[in-house]
Amino acid sequence: MILLSCTAWIYLQDMMDIATERQIDARPMIRIWLWVVAILVFAMVIVGGATRLTDSGLSITEWKPILGAIPPLTEADWQAALEKYRQIPEYQVINKGMSLDEFKVIYWWEWGHRFLGRFIGIAFFVPMLWFWATGRLEAALKPRVVALFVLGGLQGALGWYMVMSGLVDRVDVSQYRLSAHLTLATVIFGALIWVALGIGQEGSRRPSGLTGWAASGFVAVILLQTAAGAFVAGLDAGMGYNTWPLMAGAFIPDGLGAMSPAWVNLFENAMTVQFQHRMLAYAIVLVGGAYAVWAWRSVPDDATRISAVALFVVIVCQAALGVWTLLAQVPISLGLLHQGGAMAALAVAIWHLHAAAIQPRPAVPNPSGRALDESQADMA
Repeated sequence: MILLSCTAWIYLQDMMDIATERQIDARPMIRIWLWVVAILVFAMVIVGGATRLTDSGLSITEWKPILGAIPPLTEADWQAALEKYRQIPEYQVINKGMSLDEFKVIYWWEWGHRFLGRFIGIAFFVPMLWFWATGRLEAALKPRVVALFVLGGLQGALGWYMVMSGLVDRVDVSQYRLSAHLTLATVIFGALIWVALGIGQEGSRRPSGLTGWAASGFVAVILLQTAAGAFVAGLDAGMGYNTWPLMAGAFIPDGLGAMSPAWVNLFENAMTVQFQHRMLAYAIVLVGGAYAVWAWRSVPDDATRISAVALFVVIVCQAALGVWTLLAQVPISLGLLHQGGAMAALAVAIWHLHAAAIQPRPAVPNPSGRALDESQADMA
């Protein structure tokens, strides 16, 4: 639902208000601001991955959006935090007897993840207010930045909803909620890049022809693969079947449909979850390679051709990194590189979509010497 809403929002036509001189001058600043926030979201995803791989995500058992920014400051505060952690199943089943020093390690990972989320909220909201209040934000950008801010708030709430799933009856968080949390973060990252790339460009923002729709498809399938990867992480499915290209001694192993009803295997059977992640990766590589060759030979636009080839290169590197991570039984360093690679693949896919789907109107001069697009020239 969220993905469909974001996709519909991304392809909205620009509003026809003419940008003022101040707004045109502010475009580079706004573009830099959005890129900086995108980099922060990328860092947030990596820290979140480290939090997952170090089993730190349940170390803070409360959600205090404001007061939670202050970590324990005294020995008594630390003991109180540890005592709260001792009440949940993860401690009682897995970490029983954990020392305070060991607890501090996982606590700081989770606190850092939450603190970075708060920092991103401030880094987005304060500049947005300033650009808006000073008249530097174009009318076409206003609904987009508001939507990005709302998605960021929803992401924070979804993060706590995910944590809640591991506080009562489970020793870890729900893989369903983990996947939703990571997927929304990835959507926000991609939307930030899309908006940043489109600043100052007028014209059609809808895909057309084979390249436009293929580029949209790559964005969608990379988001799907990211969600599938989150299920692998949520079930620790990468910790087993650490061979390649065979899995449990076969290319198509026995046991893929062991659970009942059959659909549950797609989300709760660790073997099936890893298998479908592998198969989707193979499909993306094969289709991406064929598409890159076709685009290089048939598409006249240089930006589209180059970005199509770049996308294939990133996809191949990401697939190879996934195999390496699997064979090494998911060490933290490779796990984080693989997660970062997924974000990089999405960034390149967004760049390719931008090149393939957007056809900017040619700039025309105006009497002041400043270039305007055709719609502004008509109004002038």
